[in-house]
Amino acid sequence: MSRIKTNRIKSLTATSLLLLAIFFSSCDRARLYEQNKSIPESGWSQTNILKFDVDIKDPSTPANFYVNVRNADGYPYGNIFLFVKTVFPNGKLSNDTLECVLADEKGKWLGTGMGDIYDNQIPFKRNVRFPLAGTYHFEIAQGMRIESVPLIMDIGLRIEKAE
Repeated sequence: MSRIKTNRIKSLTATSLLLLAIFFSSCDRARLYEQNKSIPESGWSQTNILKFDVDIKDPSTPANFYVNVRNADGYPYGNIFLFVKTVFPNGKLSNDTLECVLADEKGKWLGTGMGDIYDNQIPFKRNVRFPLAGTYHFEIAQGMRIESVPLIMDIGLRIEKAE
């Protein structure tokens, strides 16, 4: 194959991938905020508190909150407990405990999987309205009874428009 043909194929492939990425990212019109944070391979320590800052411009829009959890196949538990702290723009605090069920009673992983990695989107709050416009600070910490939780790969926060 000629060098020109090879370069043209590479260019078309790159353009196609870029267009697909734009198409799929624009299809998620419900998303108001989503960010995932990686957990170190050594495990998720109780002192490793993940922080998310969310700017809310229109507090009248009802929203659904989700916590994204990515775990490896060898994760030794069927669930994980999380402590979720919310700091409102006016400084008011809210603390919640969330149990994220990652496997069924027989040990089969829930969520979507690719190889030995599983992604779960755990409902946290449904159809709620932000009381104020401004920046909300969310902190998520693991609430298991061990110092460091192994094989949790990512934790994230998703906020989307409620239907």
